[in-house]
Amino acid sequence: MQKTFIDVTAALVVTLLVITAANIAQSIIEPVVFAIFIIALIWPLQKALQSRMPKAVALLVNVLLTLGIIIALSSVIAWGGREVADWIRGNLSDVQDRFISSTKWLEEHDIFVLALVTEHFNTAWLVNFFQVVIVRVNLLVAFAVLVFIYVIMGLAETKGFQEKIASLENEDTSRRLLQAARQIGQKFRKYMVVRTVASIATGFAVWGFAHVVGLELAAALGVLSFALNYLPYVGALAAIVFPTLFAFVQFDSGEIVVFVLIGLMVIRFVIGSLIEPIFSGSALAISPPVVVFAIVLWTFLWGIPGTFIGVPLAIAFLTLCEQFPSSRWITTMLSGDSPSQRRAFKNEGSELGPEGG
Repeated sequence: MQKTFIDVTAALVVTLLVITAANIAQSIIEPVVFAIFIIALIWPLQKALQSRMPKAVALLVNVLLTLGIIIALSSVIAWGGREVADWIRGNLSDVQDRFISSTKWLEEHDIFVLALVTEHFNTAWLVNFFQVVIVRVNLLVAFAVLVFIYVIMGLAETKGFQEKIASLENEDTSRRLLQAARQIGQKFRKYMVVRTVASIATGFAVWGFAHVVGLELAAALGVLSFALNYLPYVGALAAIVFPTLFAFVQFDSGEIVVFVLIGLMVIRFVIGSLIEPIFSGSALAISPPVVVFAIVLWTFLWGIPGTFIGVPLAIAFLTLCEQFPSSRWITTMLSGDSPSQRRAFKNEGSELGPEGG
């Protein structure tokens, strides 16, 4: 009983220290965490390339391929954002008129929620909003460059770091750490496959639905829905709200706006409840309250980047806890699957061998 209390206390203290450090040293820790996440995703490709060509050449090829994919996706997303921004600038008067008319209707029914929003919603506010967005984009570019540098250095040192862990005096600890690293990498890659498949499905579904309804920004809204779906819960909500707001501005019919809202909610329900579970299986099973807590916590600490990385951090934390008897109870309590399913996935991961993942 006393040992259990000590273990729980130690786990809480370590968790609080990690969260405090993440908050205080965000500018230092955040790019490192994202770099480790990317390295875990692309390490199998690096290992495969190194078996066929010199290490330096393999590193160059891997980095160029990764950079090409990121630039391509960023360009498509930037196009979608630019299309939306141009549409808003071109229809600013309609946007204001719709909000003003809606506010009057709400006031007639004794609802004054939008009064403050409409009062400040003008051209100056919109210009200021875009200036803030530009500043955020510039910061994001600087952040991406730093992460990219860490990824290059990390890929070059990953193999050596694995060998150092394997050479630890405590063979049991080194084995557990390597096993945890393999499973974390495997789960990260599966998580990104699930999110990518769901995001592609969401993008195409929103584009098709918006095209049928007659929304002017069908393609751009589909692209933005694809990008937003990488943010669990928050992105899905935004992918519903944004097209509905554009339908609200474009159409005079409230019935069409309600139809768009319901249609988007159905799309989200089908993809989130059917497609994602099919591709994720039990390997990524985490208790839904833990997922929400991770998203809220890391969004609070790191903003939008934290929204994206919160679930992978929870996956890594639970996988690491699973490897050590003293912390395995944490995984048991917070996972969304049964102990037999966890054992099955653990056995699956052990079959990879010392060089797996």
